[in-house]
Amino acid sequence: MSSAFSFDVSEADFNQAVIEASFQQPVLVDFWATWCQPCQVLKPVLEQLADAYQGKFLLAKVNTEEAQQISMQFGIRSIPTIKLFRNGEAVDEFMGALPEAEIRAFLDRNIPRESDALIDQAEALLAQGDTESALELVKQANQMDPANYRSLISYARVSATMGNLEEAKTVLDALPEEQKENPEVKSLLAQMEFDSIAGHDTSIEDLTNQLEQDAENNDIRYKLAAAQVMQGEVEAALENLLLIMKKDREFNDDAARKMMFKVFDSLGDHPLVATYRRKIMSLIY
Repeated sequence: MSSAFSFDVSEADFNQAVIEASFQQPVLVDFWATWCQPCQVLKPVLEQLADAYQGKFLLAKVNTEEAQQISMQFGIRSIPTIKLFRNGEAVDEFMGALPEAEIRAFLDRNIPRESDALIDQAEALLAQGDTESALELVKQANQMDPANYRSLISYARVSATMGNLEEAKTVLDALPEEQKENPEVKSLLAQMEFDSIAGHDTSIEDLTNQLEQDAENNDIRYKLAAAQVMQGEVEAALENLLLIMKKDREFNDDAARKMMFKVFDSLGDHPLVATYRRKIMSLIY
């Protein structure tokens, strides 16, 4: 079925209908075949969503049996494969006949929304230290589009920056489970925990001075490590946590090692992760 928002695409018009069109709006490409039963299940769901989203994306349907060169070009090895194109490139994809709710989640994280502009402005203001204005904008974004979880995540970030950690945690805890797996949410929760440990109004300088007076105090060193993570002094924080482990492996129910692994999660594939994993292994074994 073709409509204003979904249509069949051949090799002859793929470049115009998908590549060029994706510079104007996202184009979702459904690579399918007549013999593929999951494809037949998925196709009407995608067509209904294309109509429901009213032009926020276009659905281009490619029969892989007829468009073999295009299928090879984009590495299609199983079907259905769905690729989303923006600005001339495939930026995301999924395979198989996913449930409608999961497809909506896929679309929502890839398709710009009007409320995103307000959220981007709020994040910029937050980076400049204007928390009050940032808070007002994320509230406006949430009122405009309650289904945009970015506004809730941004609201939680602003609240945490203002020291309202409980409010921020309440907002994040109320997110759907799939949103809680969002790396941005996980990172924010970790940052909030570090902030809570360090004490929102406690500076690195204050904690360093306290530690100079009591160098064997692991509680102070632990708080200092959390504060250093918050300020981006990650390597110094990891060194302090490693020192706690050397002095007292069982400190606060192995809290130093647990914090190190949370820092690793926030760093992703940063070289420091491999370095300090080796140091932990050397210390343990």
